[in-house]
Amino acid sequence: MKKLLLAVAVSSVAAGSANAATVYEKDGFTYKLNGDFQVQMRQAIGVDERAEVEYDDLELKNYVSYDLGNGLTGFGRVDFGFKKAAEDDQRGSNLEESYVGLKYGVASFSFGKQNFASDEFGIEEAYEVKTIDEDRFDATGTDGDDTVRIDVELDNVYIAASHEMKSADTGADDGIDGEYYDLFVSTKLVGLELAAAYQQARRYGKADSQDTYGVSASYDFGFMNLAADYSLTDDNNTDVETKQYNVAAVFPVASTTDVAVGMGNKDSDATGYEDVTEWYANVTYKFPQAKNVRVFAEVADSDLKKNNKEVDMGMLAGLRVKF
Repeated sequence: MKKLLLAVAVSSVAAGSANAATVYEKDGFTYKLNGDFQVQMRQAIGVDERAEVEYDDLELKNYVSYDLGNGLTGFGRVDFGFKKAAEDDQRGSNLEESYVGLKYGVASFSFGKQNFASDEFGIEEAYEVKTIDEDRFDATGTDGDDTVRIDVELDNVYIAASHEMKSADTGADDGIDGEYYDLFVSTKLVGLELAAAYQQARRYGKADSQDTYGVSASYDFGFMNLAADYSLTDDNNTDVETKQYNVAAVFPVASTTDVAVGMGNKDSDATGYEDVTEWYANVTYKFPQAKNVRVFAEVADSDLKKNNKEVDMGMLAGLRVKF
């Protein structure tokens, strides 16, 4: 699951996670630590798939800050993910984020290995959906290791802008092949939350840019949250346009239990491509004694065909512990 329904009060890179535990705080110095551990039994959408244990998140996030006086704060963050090490039976870890920055008033500036501004976009509520991407930004890339970012948090408006400096890092897991400019803006009006995002990506060795746009909306009706997003990628190198939309609804059926349903559709002008639609439904139970401990289950299906065969429904169940 990428994120909950739109939230204007996005934790900026300068604030650390809202769930983080303060390990040490003295004389203007703060050290926070938070973790996210999620393990699940899953049978993926596909043909003749088999159930297996998956590690969706195994993360430890370290955040430090110093009060420099006169409203200025210096901060840094280092996040490690152990998902790949667990799934591939390897030693070691994966450095997911590593950056430093300064915050003054409502604005912060950071640079290093971190998410692009467009990573804030999206309303999908699935735990695992694999036959299409979460949104077009997820498909084109939302993080890099030469990233400069600015975040501004106003009362009802959140703005983030980032620039990934030109690079030729073409490793399979880098996702930073070229130069990126990203912008994200969200606002809240009573129960309505609106957001928009833009990304210009110039792939290394490509003459023209790949432009991605997105808009989303969410409304809290009290008995449910309903949200939708639409994103589009226009590849000026190939003249191929790819569109995607998502719709999701979350029903708080009890103080401890949420039910979510949703669908996504992806369509492209590429020769021979047929649009793909996915559906999912899940339930999450948060233990009343500690709501950061939760169990969940999900079913999902798609009209994708592999080798002219319809794919089978996927399902999963798991446990998540975070702090």
